[in-house]
Amino acid sequence: MVSKLYAIMQDRLARVVKRPDMDGRPLTLAEKILFSHLDDPLGQELKAGDSMLMLRPDRVAMQDATAQMALLQYLSSGRQQTAVPTSVHCDHLIRAQEGAAKDMTTALDENREVYDFLQTASARGGIGFWKPGAGIIHQVVLENYAFPGGLMIGTDSHTPNAGGLGMLACGVGGADAVDVMAGLPWEVKYPKLIGVYLTGELSGWTAPKDVICYLCGLLTVKGGTNRIIEYFGPGARTISCTGKATITNMGAELGATTSVFPFDSAMEAYLRATRRSELADLAVKYRRLLEADAEVEKNPAKYYDQVVEIDLSKLEPYVVGPHSPDTARPLSKLAKDVKEKGWPEKISAALVGSCTNSSYEDISRAADLARQVAKHGLKMPVPFLVTPGSEQVYQTIKRDGQMEALESIGAQVLANACGPCIGQWKRQDIKKGETNTILSSFNRNFPARNDGNPETLSFIGSPETVIAVALGGKITFNPLVDELTTPSGQKVKLSAPQKAPALPEKGFAVSHSGYQAPPDDGSHVEVRVDPSSNRLQLLKPFAKWDGKDFDRLPVLMKIKGKCTTDHISPAGVWLKFRGHLDNISDNMFTGAINYFTGDAGKTLNQLTGEAGQSTPMVARAYKAKGLRWVVVGDENYGEGSSREHAAMSPRFLGAAAIIVKSFARIHETNLKKQGVLPLTFANPADYDKVKETDKISLLGIKDLAPKTSVTAILHHEGGGEDKILLNHSLTEEQIKWFRAGSALNLLANG
Repeated sequence: MVSKLYAIMQDRLARVVKRPDMDGRPLTLAEKILFSHLDDPLGQELKAGDSMLMLRPDRVAMQDATAQMALLQYLSSGRQQTAVPTSVHCDHLIRAQEGAAKDMTTALDENREVYDFLQTASARGGIGFWKPGAGIIHQVVLENYAFPGGLMIGTDSHTPNAGGLGMLACGVGGADAVDVMAGLPWEVKYPKLIGVYLTGELSGWTAPKDVICYLCGLLTVKGGTNRIIEYFGPGARTISCTGKATITNMGAELGATTSVFPFDSAMEAYLRATRRSELADLAVKYRRLLEADAEVEKNPAKYYDQVVEIDLSKLEPYVVGPHSPDTARPLSKLAKDVKEKGWPEKISAALVGSCTNSSYEDISRAADLARQVAKHGLKMPVPFLVTPGSEQVYQTIKRDGQMEALESIGAQVLANACGPCIGQWKRQDIKKGETNTILSSFNRNFPARNDGNPETLSFIGSPETVIAVALGGKITFNPLVDELTTPSGQKVKLSAPQKAPALPEKGFAVSHSGYQAPPDDGSHVEVRVDPSSNRLQLLKPFAKWDGKDFDRLPVLMKIKGKCTTDHISPAGVWLKFRGHLDNISDNMFTGAINYFTGDAGKTLNQLTGEAGQSTPMVARAYKAKGLRWVVVGDENYGEGSSREHAAMSPRFLGAAAIIVKSFARIHETNLKKQGVLPLTFANPADYDKVKETDKISLLGIKDLAPKTSVTAILHHEGGGEDKILLNHSLTEEQIKWFRAGSALNLLANG
């Protein structure tokens, strides 16, 4: 497949660069991959930041929480075998509570009907199935499927992890995945490009994680929206393949469409170590396709919309948080921040691993620190949880002694799954509402993200930073200058972890026991969904648009400040309902902050006049009366996870439109796919005009067209009105989705 793809890439790029608008100019790596995957290389308009690209991805990957709804939609489309290679990975539904063995047993018992559904639906559709315990989707994809120059979409926002192996890998909603699985092109706004020029080399305490933590502070969570971040320069070539993956993985926190590194010797070595030598040979042969043209690195400002330079030799260890991954500072300034803000200094838990930082190199550096303190009789003074990224990594670090070293200082090894990173941490030591501080090597730290407690202050750093700081017991401990005290009273200062091998000398301990290949013909496989199940529910098509303007829609909620998909559709205990749209809709907006009261998940019921009512229950009351409604939000609405439940639940309970100052990319697309109008204030100050008791009319919907505005009338209690303008980014095709009721309706009827 890859051999054929590289030949096609070469041919398509030759044709694209001859276009009059290209004039044979040099190309960046991202442009090479995008242009070589265009559905129409010659007819496609190519205006960065404006054009909608129609692309042909090479692969689709889904994790079990999002795959449920994606596969339910795919079954509704009437399609049989998927048009592109696709895989499902069971990594989200395994809780973190008692350790790997017991937690796996619990997961298999609790989620049996979901796993059976995913397994049989995969078999029917020709989809590769990775069983629970095989590993986290992004690590398994890197080990088995990612390849330089490819284009992949995945139903998880951290799909860009594969950019560490030179692949353009983008997080999407399940409806986008369904389109591609059904043989349709993927539509996405042509991203602008941010070039990150790396010089120098990481050393001492500094790790790849510090590159992306620094960049998050520099660019912020909105800085990458509708942009691809492309790393290049001599410094890029000094970072291991898995180190690169750490950086591209967490690029999702910038809102970036994806992030990518050019092919180099580190990627070649990783391909050979993961038993893909033939693919490595191909990449070496076609290297010119898998890196930017030489002129780009010589004069980057000419080819990127923004250029950031980072000298790796001068970079310090960084820690980000709490509550947002762009609250960043060097480790040396963390203690000052903590004391000024009055955050709890005592660390309640330290967590290492996840899809972002569970490589052989990461765990080896962590183990070096463990060995340093173990010989002095020291143990971790706080609960210490370690999450391996895959069974392959787990078996290898177990064989080579890293796991034993970590356990010797008190590590509890969790299942090869997402666990605490996505809210599956069933904590017993902290009560909900209790303010406490945790430190992890994860990628996301929104309130309640890890343990369901909005008062947990979650800080993020590299694995070595997490372990070293946590050994001091306080978030203010700086291992670069502070000392530990041994049981005998001796003062000990940690040394920077030794440079670890990126790949194991003995090779990876291979395990494919968790993989189930689909049958050659899955048409006779029965996919069972029990009608009485509270975990799974077959989908019913949403109603098509009735052709009328929206008149006097009640404002369900006006949301204040940050509203991520975790706020709109929380995970944690709700993960079990990801395949049941009706049940999971009971969590809708329960984390969102009401602008008028400051309460989370509570709003005014305009039918009864009662304030402080459960937001999803008010939405259900409106739906019972046949009323559609709107939600008003702030900047970068819908950032974070790709979960389309944050769009499907509002649609299911009656949302007609979401009106905000700005959207995060994936969520805006998800709303469009489900037939909800995503609208933005032409004048952001108009957000302030919306009152709690308002009803909103949306006019001119019949004439909806690309690059037009929508007129809204704010009907205030007592008779006053405000007329405002709203913008949208709907294309002709997306307007068809709206009129049909959803993109799936259009696909199923097409």
